[in-house]
Amino acid sequence: MGTLAQTVLPFKVAATEELLTANAGLVLFGEFVRGVGLGRWLGQEMPRPGSGRGYEAAAYVTPLVLMLTGGGRSLEDLRTLKADTALAQLLKHDAMPSTDAVGDWLRRTGAGAGFEGLDRIKQRAVAVRLRQMGCTEHTLDIDASQLIAEKLAAQWTYQGEQGYMPMIGHLAEAGVIVHEEFREGNVAPATENLEFVKACTQRLPKGHRIARLRADAASYQAAIFNYCEAYGMEFAIGGRLDEATQKAIAAIPESAWKSYADCAVAETAHSMNGTAKAFRLIVVKYLRQAELFADQPKYHVIATNRNESAEATLMWYRQRGDASENGIKELKIGFGMQRMPCGQFEANAAFFRIGVIAHNLFVLFQQATLEPGWQHHQVATCRWRLFHLPGKVIRHAGAWVLKVTAEVLDLFHAIRARSFALAQSLSP
Repeated sequence: MGTLAQTVLPFKVAATEELLTANAGLVLFGEFVRGVGLGRWLGQEMPRPGSGRGYEAAAYVTPLVLMLTGGGRSLEDLRTLKADTALAQLLKHDAMPSTDAVGDWLRRTGAGAGFEGLDRIKQRAVAVRLRQMGCTEHTLDIDASQLIAEKLAAQWTYQGEQGYMPMIGHLAEAGVIVHEEFREGNVAPATENLEFVKACTQRLPKGHRIARLRADAASYQAAIFNYCEAYGMEFAIGGRLDEATQKAIAAIPESAWKSYADCAVAETAHSMNGTAKAFRLIVVKYLRQAELFADQPKYHVIATNRNESAEATLMWYRQRGDASENGIKELKIGFGMQRMPCGQFEANAAFFRIGVIAHNLFVLFQQATLEPGWQHHQVATCRWRLFHLPGKVIRHAGAWVLKVTAEVLDLFHAIRARSFALAQSLSP
């Protein structure tokens, strides 16, 4: 005679043949990206498979976008997505490559024509977002960020970690990444920043322009200042406390400082070797308790050509913390880009670019289909409140039906209606 299993609570666990999903809300995102045209873009921009039995690019990219948006962090997490048969049924994912096949495809793509194809797909998503906003002049925030990759081939970064140091360009008002350049870890953050700014400009749709540039001290370069002046771009760029800058600060009269609770602000005119014209140097002096013991105050300087008060420029410059630094944090933590999955530079470059595409598509989904109260949530919050809701898929009257709790039914209907409206507006 058998014995009953001992459990803490008096319930049983049993198997079911019903189609269940823990990702009912992720179906909405999958439907959205199909309606926007991701599958069509992939068919138009990516190379065809090498043989008749090979997978199309959409079979690799779409699951990766869904996996990263849903919270996956590695190629192995594609197995969980593949096991969700209810999700696959609703999104019509008939076949999904193995994780090994995905890794091989990333290596081929990162080293071939497909890498540029992914860049054009990223540009298409940005163009949809900018059309949605209706403005044509944009603020560009650029920054380099370290990614960890514990691979033998990865180079050591200046922060003492093995990994990569990609440069990332955000459009502040739109919340999307217009361009990224995947770099080895030992490439200095100041390398070819002007070329990167130009590359961001080239990736904007026709009729759009970069009107404002913000960056940290890695971009404190005469060539960037001259470029901005030549093309009518405002800039606010962190400066360096070199000998010339320190002399300029020392020459500021005490009466020029304006004090605030946490700092004092003043400005002076300044120039550097190679600049075509002088620029404003805004100086922020942070008062520290150590000054009581004759220690020197801490300074931060910002080079700018903006025509406004020093305080207004300082506040505007600090906004890059939300637009760029928090945006990079969302890309790395929210979309799993803080660690790279492959041993090859080219494969990781392709993976990172797909992560950027996923990030941009989520921003577009958030702004196009969700209520204003949702539009400032991080992706982790949207997963908890929307993507990872339970659902059951049944067949009724010849159609598939996704059944969810009554509390979210109206939300699901509203999102689908807005997705359809955007898809119709984008139809070729």
